[in-house]
Amino acid sequence: MEKFKALGLSENTLRALEKKGFEEPTPIQQKTIPILLRGEVDIIGQAQTGTGKTAAFGLPILERIPEKSKAVQALILVPTRELAIQVSDELNSLKGAKVLQIMPIYGGQSMEEQLRRLRKGIDIVVGTPGRILDHLRRKSLHLGNISYLVLDEADEMLNMGFIDDVEEIIKNTNAQKRMLLFSATMPGKIIHIAEKYMQNYEMIGVKKEQLTTNLTDQIYFEVAPSDKFDALCRIIDIEHEFYGLIFCRTKIDVDNLANKLIERGYDAEALHGDISQNQREIILSKFRKQRINILVATDVAARGIDIQNLTHVINYSLPQDPESYIHRIGRTGRAGKEGTAITFVTHDEYRRLVLIKKIAKTDIRKEKLPRIEDVIRQKKSRIKAEISQIITAEDMNGYVELAQEMLKENEAEKVLAALLKHTFQDELDESNYNEIRDISIDRKGTTRLFVALGKIDGMTPKKLITFIKQQAKVHSEKIKDIQIFDKFSFVTVPFEEAEIMLNIFKKKTGGKRPIVERAKR
Repeated sequence: MEKFKALGLSENTLRALEKKGFEEPTPIQQKTIPILLRGEVDIIGQAQTGTGKTAAFGLPILERIPEKSKAVQALILVPTRELAIQVSDELNSLKGAKVLQIMPIYGGQSMEEQLRRLRKGIDIVVGTPGRILDHLRRKSLHLGNISYLVLDEADEMLNMGFIDDVEEIIKNTNAQKRMLLFSATMPGKIIHIAEKYMQNYEMIGVKKEQLTTNLTDQIYFEVAPSDKFDALCRIIDIEHEFYGLIFCRTKIDVDNLANKLIERGYDAEALHGDISQNQREIILSKFRKQRINILVATDVAARGIDIQNLTHVINYSLPQDPESYIHRIGRTGRAGKEGTAITFVTHDEYRRLVLIKKIAKTDIRKEKLPRIEDVIRQKKSRIKAEISQIITAEDMNGYVELAQEMLKENEAEKVLAALLKHTFQDELDESNYNEIRDISIDRKGTTRLFVALGKIDGMTPKKLITFIKQQAKVHSEKIKDIQIFDKFSFVTVPFEEAEIMLNIFKKKTGGKRPIVERAKR
């Protein structure tokens, strides 16, 4: 806690950080917090998801704004509903004893409820661009006297086409505010916004998180979507002490999977953006103390979780991008302990796995799932070891007389077998496990791509190949079956090159339709 104190934070904030279990600031927090507390310049922060950005901008804002102002003093713009809830909950947990009203505003939530709360007075609004604009047009939200405007995950807002909305919102704010922009990448459009709306700013960057330690073993299993749950149960059951984080893409998936695990008898909990901050802290406390050994979470909800001794991270759903994969698996193999990162891959996900391997520059090896007999064998081995330990380490005087009586009446092998059956019948029942089909994924397949350039753009097959080589670094021999029409073209490339091209051209869009897209069948 001394390192947080050295940044200039108050005792109230330090107590809130201690309650949440924070021990020392992350690099982005160390660089950002002192500058914001001084309040002299705007900030552009380049840091990827999961680096502690919310606390980096949130703590100084919570420190500096006054209580009970009855007016909006800070607006934090985020790209998604789930992130609005998450940031709002995080800020509420960091404010300590300070009396501040913090509210998430997003589409899909009751407009009447939002209007009611805004009339009562909100200090900090965390919102998505569309709904914030709705309130500005209704004149139910006033930003003319705010002290802070934060653009969080600005590149994602750009990718989702919100950049014009963001600019309109900025124009509704006062010139005297401090403006903070945080983004994992810095495309030209983001730099343009900074130069246009920030007068005096400081650039802050932190090094990209390393892919993983050498202690993380990376594996993937090819499974059909309907077999994922049975595959997961086998992986958990074959381990002596499974202690892991399982990632799903949506909160509905998280709830469904956690409920299925609980029904199957596992000690599991769900964590996602709809869970209150208080409940989140209870769940994380149980997980840290290993009163539960399985936590099922979304990427957003898992931000800020720092558990040092996980045995496994499992990608039940493959993440959307390489950065998310890197951040997920970086949670294993810490504190000198080995960790395993496991990814389930379906037919539809294989191309994305190829892209992740390519961009993350990592080897993820294919393995076969444990067979039912392998799982049962491992369970029997553990039972033998546990019984041997009891024999050598525990006092059994209270049971010896009963054992002797039973042995007088029955053969020793039958007595022991009956006790084992009575105790472990359910656990060793092979019918608990369903058969899992082997699937074969075509790794050499190709993808047909639509290119929004044609003859009127001066394209010929040779020029199109040159364009793709320059923009996406794809070798010409991998570009096949080229068709040039007046306004567009088609090309065929291998899966891996297709994913790289789609990813690169998506980032070059500036919020518009990409030049290259997957061809519609």
